[in-house]
Amino acid sequence: MDMATSTKDPVRGVNSAQPDYLSVPWVTITWFGILLILCYAPILRHLIYQWSTDEDMGHGFFVPIISGFIAWQRRAELLRQPLKSSNWGWVVLAIGALWELLGSLGAQIVVQRTAFLVSLVGIVLILGGAKALRILSFPLFLLLFMIPIPAVIYGQITLPLQLFASKVAEMALSALGIPVLRDGNILELASQKLSVVEACSGIRSLLSLSFLSLIYAYFFDNKVWMRYVLLAATVPIAIIANAGRVTITGILSEFRTDLARGFFHTMEGWVVFLIALVFLIGFHRFVNSVYRRMHPTEGPAHGI
Repeated sequence: MDMATSTKDPVRGVNSAQPDYLSVPWVTITWFGILLILCYAPILRHLIYQWSTDEDMGHGFFVPIISGFIAWQRRAELLRQPLKSSNWGWVVLAIGALWELLGSLGAQIVVQRTAFLVSLVGIVLILGGAKALRILSFPLFLLLFMIPIPAVIYGQITLPLQLFASKVAEMALSALGIPVLRDGNILELASQKLSVVEACSGIRSLLSLSFLSLIYAYFFDNKVWMRYVLLAATVPIAIIANAGRVTITGILSEFRTDLARGFFHTMEGWVVFLIALVFLIGFHRFVNSVYRRMHPTEGPAHGI
């Protein structure tokens, strides 16, 4: 039985594949999905709890939803391929199970969470082989963003970000004629003392903006390499935007000290994040303009 039939697309005027849903092994997929969720239920439950309590991981709820949507979009491409089960999938699945066991014995929650992704990759190989894994590689990669950064690495990242934001704010405030004295990540102003804590390090906006950069590039640009160019660009954009946020907080606190905390401080963070997103979109357009000049014969980029 053919796995897909070809019909004329009235919009694009080209042949497009219409999947034959009867050929999809839904029963097998469902069983593997249920068993995977049951095996990792305690780990997934704790992960969801952290999404709801850790402000740095608020985007975690959207990661599996968007990843699943992208995978669903690629179902026609999957059905057009002569997919074949790979025995390597059982090997990868066994590695995932062993990885989870080692994580449980060593009380390493990050190891246990990554074991879930390893097992998921194994299941994809079992059901569709290497071709299915290649087609689903991007949505699978996105799932990494639902796992929080390990505490050890988190501490090594946030402290330099705190110090950088504090230093930039000190230089900017001094240039504006506002007296400021910096002691590490603490800024002493005439009105009050501002402490650039971990929550103000910018790691939250960095994680969310990194995830959004990949999603934005996927839907608005058909060049695969653009996703990773924008992902790399989010690092300086998020860091500079956060330093600007600390600077703005210092300026506003000179007029009203309550603007440096509470609701106003939270709203300020959202505004700066949106500005960073605008800068990311502007950078994307700039890269595309340079690319078009270097490749004038190619048409404009389209969403996929």
